[in-house]
Order: sequence, then structure tokens, then C-alpha cells
Amino acid sequence: MRRNAKKIAVGNAFIGGGSPILVQSMLNTPSGNINACVSQALELESAGCELIRIAIPNKECVKNIPALKEAVKAPIAADIHFDYRLAIESAAAGADKIRINPGNIGGGDRVKKVVAACREKNIPIRVGVNSGSVEKEILAKYGSPVPEALAESAMGHVKLLEKFDFDDIVVSIKSSDVQNTVKAYELMAERCDYPLHIGVTEAGTRRMGVIKSAVGIGALLLKGIGDTVRVSLTAPPVEEIYAAYGILDAAGARGRGARLISCPTCGRTKINLLEIAENIENILSNINKNITIAVMGCAVNGPGEAREADIGIAGGDGEGVIFKKGVIVKKAKESELLGELIKEIEKM
Repeated sequence: MRRNAKKIAVGNAFIGGGSPILVQSMLNTPSGNINACVSQALELESAGCELIRIAIPNKECVKNIPALKEAVKAPIAADIHFDYRLAIESAAAGADKIRINPGNIGGGDRVKKVVAACREKNIPIRVGVNSGSVEKEILAKYGSPVPEALAESAMGHVKLLEKFDFDDIVVSIKSSDVQNTVKAYELMAERCDYPLHIGVTEAGTRRMGVIKSAVGIGALLLKGIGDTVRVSLTAPPVEEIYAAYGILDAAGARGRGARLISCPTCGRTKINLLEIAENIENILSNINKNITIAVMGCAVNGPGEAREADIGIAGGDGEGVIFKKGVIVKKAKESELLGELIKEIEKM
């Protein structure tokens, strides 16, 4: 059962309130290069990114917001640190969401001004807390950025926004430690009904980062926690989108198009199954059908083991078979197997 969270409008999208879990990423091109930012935003949107965040380190970069909004349909979130005036200017420039850490933009008066600017434009605020941003007094209380410290810090920021009569809030509370991340979000899920932006921060490279993210994000999704997700990778941002949808699909939280299952192969495999599987995986984003595709190593067990798949292939000696729901429908040479599979998928 998914946690019941308040529904927040973000541009033309929604977070929480039973809305589909929103997939987002962040531009990593230089914020001062508008053309590069627009190009990467278009790539992200094409891959399925539903909210695009951009760092706004100075006043000059505020110009990126209208340029991005003209180029893509996905909502644009402005990521602000330290200078509250950049949050106000980003709101005026058309940002659909403002990400701040209220603890590093100054006192309550400055937060109040940001809130006023966002309220005027109906722009939600994401309160972002991570292990490195916990206040000194809270760290002194707990000794380190443990989950309880992260949750207390986040709730303090939430209450500050509520003090100024503002509740269009999304909360993120991340750690690079998977177990701390999961526990912190569990605590927040108990303490408020605001939508939660989930992820493991500074997760790592394409390989380890995906593993850590899958464990952390997956654990939360299986508990019904999470309303928007970002997979943080030291990799091209488009890889974050592919990973996010994969994690969501594996957790049964949100399917998107075709899914691939494939066997690990064994000594009976006599075709280049790895190459075939990778080729199929590469074309999955172009298959807008809710189907499961199986790639199996041998015809002895393949169709039977993958009988739940809508369609699949199983290898033989230089050839293979195509099956649907475990029933063989066609044979083909290895060199023709992928093409024949695509033809059968197009008929479905």
C-alpha cells in the first residue's frame, strides 16, 4: 500500500496524492552555457525525464530558466544554495519548483521572502536535507548525521515554512549510506504527509551507483514510500532516467513500456545471447507496448521457464526459436533471430 501523501502541483505535473511516481534528473552541463543546458534537457526529456533540475549558482544563470521552459515541456526546478535572492529571481523567471535548504540561505526573514515569492506564483518548495547539511546543534545532539538527526533537521525546515503559512512542500532527506537513507525516509513518512523525493545521494558511478540506488530506492518503494525519484549517478544524467525506470519497474511501482528478462546462460548456450540481449535492451525505449520480452539461452528449457513472457527467443545451435507465452511460433537462423523477433513484436 503506497503512503498517502499531499498532492503538489509542479508546473504541468503532480507529485504525491496517488499520482504516478515522477522521474527526475539534474543537468550537469555548465550552468552558464545555455545552449548546452537546453541540449541536455531535450535529451533527458526524450528519455522520459519528467522534471528537470538545474543549478542556479549566480544571477546570470537565472536566464536559463525561460530558455529551458521554451525548449521542453517537463517542469523546471531551480536548485538554490546560500543566496535567497536567486530563489526569488528564479521564481520570477518561471521556475516550476524551487529547491532550497532553508538552513543555508540565512535567517527566517530571508526564508519568508522566498516563501512569499513562491506563494505568489503557486510554486512548490523542495526542502533538501542531506548528511552534510545537518545543523551543528543537531549534530551535537546525536553525534553524527544519523537518520534521527536527518529527520529532525528536515522537520525543522518544514515547520519554518509552515510558520509562514506555506504547505506546498516536497521533502528530500538523503544520505550516501543506504541504510541511513531508508531509515530517515521511514521516519519522515511517519512524521508528515508531504510528498517525498527519494534517492541515495552521491551513490557513485554507473555500476555501484545503480546498485546502491536500487537497494535504497527499491526498499522504500516496497514499503510504499516515495512520490518522486532521482537516481544520483556519476554518469551522464540520461543514465539516471534509464536506471530510475528500471528500479520502479522492478519494484512494481511503475511500469513503462516493454520489459526484458534474460537467462544468465550456461554451457548449453550456443548462440551469442549476450549480444542479442544487449541489442534488445537498447531498443526497449522505442517499444511502447506493455509487454515482457524473454531472451533465453537454450530451446530445451527456455520457452517453458519463460512461459509468462509475452514473447521471447530461445537459442539453439546457430539458430533459435521465437515463442509466445511458452508456445514456439517460429524458427530462425541466429543472424535473423533479432529481426524476426522485432517483426513479431510489431504485430502485437
